[in-house]
Amino acid sequence: MEGTRFIDLSVLMSVYCKEDARFLRASLESVFSQTWRAREVLLLKDGPLTAALDAVVDEFASRYSELRVVGFAENRGLGHCLNDGLQLCSYDIIARMDSDDVCMAQRFEKEYQYLLDHADCDLVGSWVDEFSVSTDVVDSVRRVPEDADAILHYARSRCPVNHPTVMYRKQAVVAAGGYLTEYFPEDYFLWIRMLMRGSRFYNFQESLVWFRYSLDTVVRRGGWRYAVDELKVQRNIYRLGFISFPRFVLNVLIRFTTRILPARLRRLVYKRMRKTKN
Repeated sequence: MEGTRFIDLSVLMSVYCKEDARFLRASLESVFSQTWRAREVLLLKDGPLTAALDAVVDEFASRYSELRVVGFAENRGLGHCLNDGLQLCSYDIIARMDSDDVCMAQRFEKEYQYLLDHADCDLVGSWVDEFSVSTDVVDSVRRVPEDADAILHYARSRCPVNHPTVMYRKQAVVAAGGYLTEYFPEDYFLWIRMLMRGSRFYNFQESLVWFRYSLDTVVRRGGWRYAVDELKVQRNIYRLGFISFPRFVLNVLIRFTTRILPARLRRLVYKRMRKTKN
């Protein structure tokens, strides 16, 4: 398109059969409507898709030559898919994008320019506007800290970046081992390993992505099974040497207790954790 600025950027996306074709369409539209466009959009099909999803993929592949579609024979999970995608990306700077979220128009421009201007930064992200029905109605904002020191401190208790917003340097991610599938959540453990290797992160103090979520889904993730999973996550973080034993105990007490709260109380906790737009 005349006047469009293309940048040396790979967008890394994954889609699988249980996702909604309408959401994929909205996500891809936002990727191809950026003020600065990526030279490569790598869409990984994590196993066979539905006819509706395939139709959306085929439509966009016919419209945009920069869209590369790679299909895998079976569904292996996001971590495996992203690791393969890292190796397939043509450019050193990679933007992650989820197939049900929506980019704001200047996301790539702002994040890419920041990495160009700050050679010591390996990853940049932002806040997200959370919505359940329409991007016109934002339910809450998921805020994360701005500078490298605050991010490092925050990471010892919670995930310090919003994964669907990140743009990072491929070599730094690969050097940290990529998305190790034996650890869950894979993205949080990747950030931890990068931070332990000395990577510096930055988060824009504004939302650059609309994040689709359901509070009911979040609230349902409670009970003893999820509580035990939280214990395992914190144990693994401690074993990596990223947190002290007192910090491990405190994290477990907070997260374990939250998971076993009655659903009604857990809903109140999550609402308090998510600051409203206003």
